[in-house]
Amino acid sequence: MSAPQRSKVAGFKPVISPPPQTAPPASDASAEQFAAIHDRLASWVTDLTTLQELAERLSATATLDEALRETLRAGATLVGAQRGLLALEPADSDSPERTIGLGLGRSDIGELETVPRSSSSYARILDGLPAPDGQDGSRGLDVADDGLGPHPEAGGYPEITHPDIATDDTLDPRHREVAARLGYAASHATRIATADSPRIGAAVWLYDEPAEPTPRQRHLLGLYLRCASEQIARHLELATARADLSALHEGLLPSRLPRVPGVTTAVRHLTGRGGGGDWYDALPLPDAALGLTVGGVTGSGPGTVAAMGRLRASLRAYAVMEGEDPVAVLSDLELLLRLTEPARSATALFAYVEPSVRRVLLAGAGHCPPLIIGEHRTEFVETTLSAPLGMLACWEAPSVELTLYEGETLLLYSDGLLHRTGEEMDRAFARLHSAASCAPPAVRADPDALLDHVLRTTLPEGDTGQSGRGGLAGRPRDFGQHDSEDVVLLAARF
Repeated sequence: MSAPQRSKVAGFKPVISPPPQTAPPASDASAEQFAAIHDRLASWVTDLTTLQELAERLSATATLDEALRETLRAGATLVGAQRGLLALEPADSDSPERTIGLGLGRSDIGELETVPRSSSSYARILDGLPAPDGQDGSRGLDVADDGLGPHPEAGGYPEITHPDIATDDTLDPRHREVAARLGYAASHATRIATADSPRIGAAVWLYDEPAEPTPRQRHLLGLYLRCASEQIARHLELATARADLSALHEGLLPSRLPRVPGVTTAVRHLTGRGGGGDWYDALPLPDAALGLTVGGVTGSGPGTVAAMGRLRASLRAYAVMEGEDPVAVLSDLELLLRLTEPARSATALFAYVEPSVRRVLLAGAGHCPPLIIGEHRTEFVETTLSAPLGMLACWEAPSVELTLYEGETLLLYSDGLLHRTGEEMDRAFARLHSAASCAPPAVRADPDALLDHVLRTTLPEGDTGQSGRGGLAGRPRDFGQHDSEDVVLLAARF
């Protein structure tokens, strides 16, 4: 009868030879062999448990930067390093580039980037250059024999190790100088890549003392990087798609605001994670008037952005024809929406402004009430509660007329500003009111400074993005838990 087959654990190939069949082993030899098998199984279980925990932490990352930092931290744990650097340089020029440090400040990263690429280990791996003399830069992370038997070639994970940088004469003098200045004595670098994306980036881990990872550590790092590279590639693809959608969104919005005598305008626009359908506009009208509008189409994604562009263009035409009657403008827009976008609805607010007399006539369809900000008052405009466009068979609501004092600002905004506070709507309105009323006089006198102040004060810390000035929208960026919706603020100071 043939001997029973031994099981394999997660790709590890046992290499323990079966005991001789000719004679029973001695009792002490059997005990030693059993202890060796027990220790080896325990080691496998420990390795698998470690990889599972690290993989779970990686799968929980929600953004590209989070995935990069987790990969760098996990790699340092696996190879026993204290610090590290991960450089994201995808082959696709449209994809974002990142440089993430572990235990390194901005100045430290800048120092590392001064090392010539011909000597820098992670740069050599990115560029596909061979390792210096004495360095095995072509080996894969999984080819080492660590006592578990030969492992399959990882493919796409070459490595370069410098176990003692100070004594390595093959390195550029600048490399040794930077290492001495930053206080690291050894490094281990490898590529971040997948089968579909052979060049994503490279990571280097730094040791405080001369050292190099063991074959087992290199093998575990290779297994982990298979998972991490796929996760980073997915985040990278999503970030690229979001950037493209954001660019399309911004292309459908005005690149600058018009200059109209008697009024100063400013805008801030933060694009949501899904590429929402919020819009803003300011257009000169006959008789030195100005039309201001803020609105949003329900939904997210490219289809919503395209619908937003069509509605905004149509609203501009209706404003030129019927601008003095905001209700007629929104009624025409509602009819167009029902005929061309029957499955969608939209909120909108349109204001007809006469800067010379500071008169504003406005109408809203399911939109947040504007806010008047001045030296002696900060109050919401009392607009008539109405349904969004496309929700009723025929939309109509009365307009509201108001007169602003000299130096006052009319603030139009989208509901994304309130939703991103993470609070109930009544508390979000109170937070916005408090932010506007607490603005210093010098800030209230500058619409750009006022909008920046409102964003910083109203939104959670870290959610203000990089907003532009003078009508420029925010740049594409990574998104956090409050970034699901667009934010639009449009200010007009008389």
